[in-house]
Amino acid sequence: MSNMGNAKLLGGIGAILSLIGWVVPSVGPMVGIVGLIMIFVAIKYISDVSKDKSIFDNYLYSFLFTIIAIVAAFAIVTFAVLTTIDIFNIQEVAQNITDPASFMEVFGAAIIGCLLALVIGWILMILGAIFLRKSYNNIAEKTQVDLFKTTGLVYFIGAITLIILVGILVLFIAKIMEIIAFFSLPDELPKETKDIAADTIK
Repeated sequence: MSNMGNAKLLGGIGAILSLIGWVVPSVGPMVGIVGLIMIFVAIKYISDVSKDKSIFDNYLYSFLFTIIAIVAAFAIVTFAVLTTIDIFNIQEVAQNITDPASFMEVFGAAIIGCLLALVIGWILMILGAIFLRKSYNNIAEKTQVDLFKTTGLVYFIGAITLIILVGILVLFIAKIMEIIAFFSLPDELPKETKDIAADTIK
């Protein structure tokens, strides 16, 4: 099987596994991680065959921004909650809250921390989506599978609208499109792309 054939198979199956890991948490994060690794390998194949290093680099930047977004949001929320509330005496704390003012006095910092985490995570997710869109636009150009370009755009829209939750549905649609896009890859690069890649080597 050619490298493009491998990219088609690995990317398609990897996208399916990453979707399963995302929508079925009971399956466990390992399924999603395996799927992500397979997509990484598929992107690397496409990048190498097309002689376009930016395809893999942009995808890597997208992944890093997404991971940083998740870690940063989790860290900020955890820090805000732990420094504000005595989680071991939460029942006693709750009994002392008698009005909105006392509620804000106890939980105000935690609420602000959560909102800050939400905004920072959202911004980083958008940055990740920008790099993903760049990677998928390049793949669409090299393989002539325009669905990658559409998928990148839908991911970007999903990241922007994530702040109002509708983005979750949009991102789900993007994942479905990603699966179809990978399985739509040709077994060989179009002749025009091969010629450009050959000129690049020269």
